[in-house]
Amino acid sequence: DERNFGGFLSTAGMPDPDLIIRTSGEQRISNFLLFQAAYAEFVFQDVLWPDYGAPHLGTALEEFARRERRYGARAA
Repeated sequence: DERNFGGFLSTAGMPDPDLIIRTSGEQRISNFLLFQAAYAEFVFQDVLWPDYGAPHLGTALEEFARRERRYGARAA
């Protein structure tokens, strides 16, 4: 089952991410946390990681806050 499978992952015991931020302008996740990211929200930003700072994180969090989280369910 899902819980048993999750116990074998390197992230066992940690909560699944709510938000995944992808830098560099790429719009793919490159096998990053595939199982854990099932209900995560993604923000893709066109900034390279060495240049990433508080303003970029603030923008990502603002975008995340505007989203309606349904965890796979349809809109009401």
